[in-house]
Amino acid sequence: ELMASVRCRLQALWEERELVLSEVRECAERGEELQATVRDLCKPNEFERYMMFIGDLEKVVSLLLCLSSRLARVQNAISRMDGSTDAEEKQSLNERHKLLSRQREDAKDLKENLDRRERVVSGILAKYLTEQQLRDYQHFVQVKTSLLIEQKDLEEQIKFFEEQLENLEQSIP
Repeated sequence: ELMASVRCRLQALWEERELVLSEVRECAERGEELQATVRDLCKPNEFERYMMFIGDLEKVVSLLLCLSSRLARVQNAISRMDGSTDAEEKQSLNERHKLLSRQREDAKDLKENLDRRERVVSGILAKYLTEQQLRDYQHFVQVKTSLLIEQKDLEEQIKFFEEQLENLEQSIP
């Protein structure tokens, strides 16, 4: 019964992932249209700035999500430690926690820098785009970011339930 419930939940998550991937494709198409508009209207160096920002947006958000996820797993492992956990494992987990915490702080600095660059890019685009086009750009950036977060969250949930199902299957003779 539990395995059937986990399979059902996994099926729902896979379907949700397909919907999100469809939204990601639509967002990418809007991004390509926006890119063509920006290329046509802006100076080459301004277009280059725009492209660098859009590329870095995905990288920085993905990095932050990845580090946060890894940090959460290490924190969960630390919280499960007890008196029987050997000292070497405790030390290893604590060192990984410190390293991931530092890396996440560095990634937050990158995100702050990216936010400043976004304001610069918005200022550049405001000179060329209509108000509606500028709103479309801002909406695109918001949607792109939220889809990255949603996609990562779904992948994490799917991975968790697949591991749970595998553990259940192995536990039944």
